[in-house]
Amino acid sequence: MKLFDSHCHLDDAVFKPDFEKILQRAAKADVKRMMIAGIDEHTSARAVELAESFPEVYASVGVHPHDARSCSEKTLRELSSLSLHPKVMAWGEIGLDFNRMYSPQKDQEHWFVRQLEIADRLELPLIFHERDSQGRFLEILEATPAKDRRAVVHCFSGSTSELVRYLDMGFYIGITGIVTIAKRGKTLRDMLPRIPKNRLLIETDAPYLTPTPQRNRHRRNEPAFVRQVLTKVAEVLGEDLQSLAQQVWTNTCTLFCTDPSTD
Repeated sequence: MKLFDSHCHLDDAVFKPDFEKILQRAAKADVKRMMIAGIDEHTSARAVELAESFPEVYASVGVHPHDARSCSEKTLRELSSLSLHPKVMAWGEIGLDFNRMYSPQKDQEHWFVRQLEIADRLELPLIFHERDSQGRFLEILEATPAKDRRAVVHCFSGSTSELVRYLDMGFYIGITGIVTIAKRGKTLRDMLPRIPKNRLLIETDAPYLTPTPQRNRHRRNEPAFVRQVLTKVAEVLGEDLQSLAQQVWTNTCTLFCTDPSTD
């Protein structure tokens, strides 16, 4: 079995003391690849540094909506330069987040559009973040179409109608440990059958969103736990675990343009 944690934040300081042990535990759990998603200039640079040092690690670069207030054209020039590194396989995580409003809406929307333009020009797939945007996220995407735009909606938590629109755009859907949580994950589990198996990705969002049962023993999520996400998805869909793992591996490698035949 080969698993790909399609979204994690291994650049976070909480991983520094035992980083190599985390990679060892991931390997033991059949997690062969991990994508570190950048959220600003500093974390994107760190993601590239880690990807350069460890063959199983890949990087994306971008400015998260929480950090939009500090974004600038200079920031985007630096990220564009970073994106030329051969281990950078995506642009993100970018989008809109109107839940906590760490950045004003006008800043979030402006820098979201600018990053869409840059990623489309660079022909990089996108890692999207959307939370409580009341449809504005989809409005912007539909108002700024691009030929052959590839993307994953990270940590999907939207409605059925939003899911349908994402799928119509050809996007992949990222499933996190929320799917394993009894009450919080019920809506997501109910929607899983609506997602074509060739559009499914699994992710940890580590160190956040630890799945059940690991969350009963560990406060910090890590890539090894993405196996539990896949196990729950297979259980809900009534799918063979090995077959689903192969499909999701292929999906993730296709999105990020990595060779599925190698570890």
